[in-house]
Amino acid sequence: MTLPLIEPWRTAYGEDYSIHTILTCIRSGQYEGWGETSPLAAPTYSPEFAKSAYYLIGDFFAPALIGKDVSTPEDLLERIKLYKGNPFAKGGIESAWWMLKAQTEQKPLHKLLGGITRLVNAGADFGVQDSCDILLQKIQEAVDQGYKRVKLKVRHGWDLEIIQAVRSAFPNLTVHIDCNGGYSLDDIAFFKAVDRLNLAMIEQPMGYNDLLEHASLQKELSTPICLDESIRYIKDFEMALRLGSCRVLNIKYGRVGGLSASIQLHNMARDAGIPCWVGSMLESGIGAGINIELATLPNFTYPGDLFESQRFYHQDVTNNPVQMNSDCTFTPSDVPGIAYKIDRGRLEPLIRHRAIVRS
Repeated sequence: MTLPLIEPWRTAYGEDYSIHTILTCIRSGQYEGWGETSPLAAPTYSPEFAKSAYYLIGDFFAPALIGKDVSTPEDLLERIKLYKGNPFAKGGIESAWWMLKAQTEQKPLHKLLGGITRLVNAGADFGVQDSCDILLQKIQEAVDQGYKRVKLKVRHGWDLEIIQAVRSAFPNLTVHIDCNGGYSLDDIAFFKAVDRLNLAMIEQPMGYNDLLEHASLQKELSTPICLDESIRYIKDFEMALRLGSCRVLNIKYGRVGGLSASIQLHNMARDAGIPCWVGSMLESGIGAGINIELATLPNFTYPGDLFESQRFYHQDVTNNPVQMNSDCTFTPSDVPGIAYKIDRGRLEPLIRHRAIVRS
């Protein structure tokens, strides 16, 4: 499925004009569960991309599961563990299993995940803009609306001066930057300058597989480093903890292989005294609803990348839009699964490819 964005999403790895996302539906008897994974159109954020995830789910993962007794997420992951890596693809089918389970047990997803029924805080995110003035105006609008933190995407040519301008205009605002792996240890002067600006964190400054470099940089800075792209597997985070590569963790259920891994990473971070927060890949209302439910786990203490449908899309694919409360919070579901269901009329025109796997 291709969802056109209202405006381009610009980061250190390029620009996206639409989100290429995989919706997976699993059926059992009268019940069905919809999952989503959004690795983007090209392998820029990670080595995975939308066509690879689509191919793996349809040609390998679904045939390994169809007609089988899969009563736990561990059962599901055991049946596809032969296939190495590819957490985005696995997260797409695993998230659908959780949604199916929520339907069969008639429970909101967050209660299955072990979350707390509570309002969850959302943060405001801004990609690279056409000018600093436009960015400052958008941040002011977010502050006026009541957002509790702001994230700025940065890249070479749109970094220190922009951050300084934001900090000058908003001296007390909780702000962090997201580098999306666009920098290296050669940029230490930049990071030393940023370290004096009282940021909440520096997200993913180095490359997606650079745990040693992140550990070296963290030793040089008082500002916490947050890892995102670098944590794709449980073992990645185990190594990051051993090395001291970060002090904050971003968890995206697609990036880490699903909701089971997300729970485990959340618990590991909690036990290590590391706060975490829910990240987003600009999913449709299905993935956005899953993110809201996931954010109810207690160690998600920093406002997450939780978005209304209207933030990025003219029209979402759910029968009701994802809407934020007036205080910039979201309410978890009180119905089985999530509060947002697929509208097939809206979905059909956006489908690029489809596959049906039957027993």
